Order: sequence, then C-alpha cells, then structure tokens
Amino acid sequence: MSKPSDIIVIGAALNGLAAALALGGRRAKRPLDVVVVDAKDPRGFARNSFDGRASAITAAARRMFEALGIWQSVASEAQPMAEIIVTDSTRPGDARPVLLQFGPDDMKGGPSAHMIENRHLYGAMLDEALASPRIRFVVGEKVEAYDFGPGLAAVTLADGTTLRASLIVAADGRNSPAREAAGIKLVGWPYDQMGLVATVEHELPHEGRAEEHFTPSGPFAILPLPGNRSSLVWSERTAEAERLLALEPDAFEEELRLRFGTHLGTVNMVSGRHGYPLAMYVADRFTGPRLALAGDAAHVLHPLAGLGFNLGLRDVAALAECIHDAAALGLDIGSEAILDRYTQWRRFDTVATGAAMDGMNRLFANTNPVLTLLRRAGLMAVNRMGGLKSVFVSEAAGISGALPKLLRGEQV
Repeated sequence: MSKPSDIIVIGAALNGLAAALALGGRRAKRPLDVVVVDAKDPRGFARNSFDGRASAITAAARRMFEALGIWQSVASEAQPMAEIIVTDSTRPGDARPVLLQFGPDDMKGGPSAHMIENRHLYGAMLDEALASPRIRFVVGEKVEAYDFGPGLAAVTLADGTTLRASLIVAADGRNSPAREAAGIKLVGWPYDQMGLVATVEHELPHEGRAEEHFTPSGPFAILPLPGNRSSLVWSERTAEAERLLALEPDAFEEELRLRFGTHLGTVNMVSGRHGYPLAMYVADRFTGPRLALAGDAAHVLHPLAGLGFNLGLRDVAALAECIHDAAALGLDIGSEAILDRYTQWRRFDTVATGAAMDGMNRLFANTNPVLTLLRRAGLMAVNRMGGLKSVFVSEAAGISGALPKLLRGEQV
C-alpha cells in the first residue's frame, strides 16, 4: 500500500489530463500530489495515427489552456472560426439559405472558438503532465475496487496495488465505473441518433467558416481545420447511421458528398470514420463521499453546439478552484463542504445547457410545417438583432457568467 496522495484521477483521456494539470501541474501556484490511473497507457495511444477527431475549443477554454501551459504548443495547429453560419433544411440535400450568420463584426473580442485535432491537443497535454513533478501515472491495470472513505478514498488495481488519496476525481467517461461504484445514477434518455465523425479535404479554402446545417435527421456540421480541411460532425437516425458505417469507403464518401454540397469544390475523406450513439444524460449527483465527477462521467449532451469537451473543462476549472482554495486554508480537500461548493457551481449550468441542447435538437429535427416557419422566423429575427447576436457569441465563447479563474486565464 503506497503513501497516500492528495488526489487520484481516474481516466487519462482529455478531461482526466486536464484535471491532473489543473490540480498538480507545474503551472499551478501550489500543485498537489496527483496520481492518474488508467487501464491503458496514454503514451501508447497519444501518438496514434490521425483518426479524424477534433474539438472546438471556446475562447474561455483557450484561456484555460494558456494558463496550464498548453496553448503555446498547439496554437499553430488551431484554426480560428472567423465566421459561423446556420441553415435550416427541410430535407438533406435541399438548398440551404443562410438564416443566421456570425462574422468578424459580431466577434469583436476575437474568435469565439478554434478547431484543433484531438491528437495535437492530447499530445501537448500529456507532455506537460509527464513534465510535472507532482503528477504520477499508474497505468496498465484496471481498477477492481473502490473505497470512498470515510477517512481516505482508495482504489485497488487488478495486480493488487492499492492507492489512497483524500479525493477521487472520476474522469472515466460516460460509462464511468467509478460513478457506478458510488451508486450515482444517470437521469436522461438516448436519442434515436448517432454522430458520425470524419475529416475531409476540399478543393477550395473554407476561409475559417464553420457551418451548421440543421436537417430532420439532425445537424450536419462542417468545422474548419488548418489548410483546406474540415472536421465533420454528422448526425443521422441510428438505422441510417449504421447503414452508412457499413458501406465500403468509396460508397460512404459518395453519400457524404451528397450531404456536403459543392460549395468547397471536390471533397475527399482523409481520415477514418467513427460513429457514436447520441444521448442526453446528467448524473443525479456530481459528488459522493470523497468523489467528484467531471466530464462525460457527469454529463453526456447532444454535440450540436460542440460543447461536450468544453463543458468538461468547466467542471475541471471549477473543481480545481474549489480544491486549491481549500488546500490553501489547510482544509480537507475531500470533505463534503468542499464538494458541495463544486456541485452548486456546476450542476445548474450543466442542466441548463443540457436542456437547451435537447430543446434545440427536438425543435430542428421536426418537420412540422408550423414549427419550421417559426424557427426560421426566429433565426432570421436573431440575425437582425446585433445585441442579441452578441449575447449568443458570448455564450458560444464560454465567457459569460461566473467563470472560474482558469477560464479567465488565471492560474490557481
């Protein structure tokens, strides 16, 4: 049984690494002792070949990465969104008149987001974590058992190793074993939709324009990457998505071109394709005894606004501030009072965001002609109201509301 650490982070994916850096990274003012636990060795999959997955990093998340010492390593690989357009198509393939548009005049504070391939972001985060003396990795063994206190939390690995800490941070994904071990339930529902993700190369430059095309089967998003490339997030009904994923690559590419259109010239796939079932789930509690949930372990939302990873970063930033504030006062960082502060900070924002995404998905994936007219009229009305557009831009950039220090670009 090893010496107790301050924190055990379960999960070495993006949210787990962000939590480790925020709590124990070398940029923290008073870094804590953090152990990152994962059944897989992140050094084995951090440099995997390009798989087509990318993330939209909001302006607030960019500030956080700057504070953590990450952004300077990936800035050259990031594509700013200079323009965002929204269309509403009755059927896939129809003409797509632009009903809502955000341009440079609406983004006076700079781009609301940047697109970056996950491989670049993950590699930079892992390098920084490995260079941080207070972060230790224990990988290659599955967690077999959890013990949530009362004095200390503990995890027992498959090889018999037991690790102890004041707090466990579960960043182990939507099927979180740590959440299940704590008896925390999910509230929500699956959608009859899957999200297809891929990267394409096109003949003409995108000029930094992001496109969100709403169709009855779900949104079809074309998100700009550096060069003449774009990341696709393509929502389809489950049966249709499974049919598409079963196609040979050439046949899938033809189907993709029909939905993509010809406005950027010839389009070709340059990555593999991935399919993910879409759902709306929120944990009924964000904390338990000596346990805090973050990222997909706490919430799974529809990806139509690209907020999933950014919402996880909001969790990490708020949790890190709660823990660092407590540690500076010599308080028990895993106590109920500290975890309650984290819950109060994050739960309302998460539920409100989830409800908004769910409502938008249901509204736009509806062919009722009256609703179609109303939503189009609403989009066009917003497009004519500069003040309201600025509110939307601030929300999309993640810079509204009571932000944790990291999301303001300040170290904790």
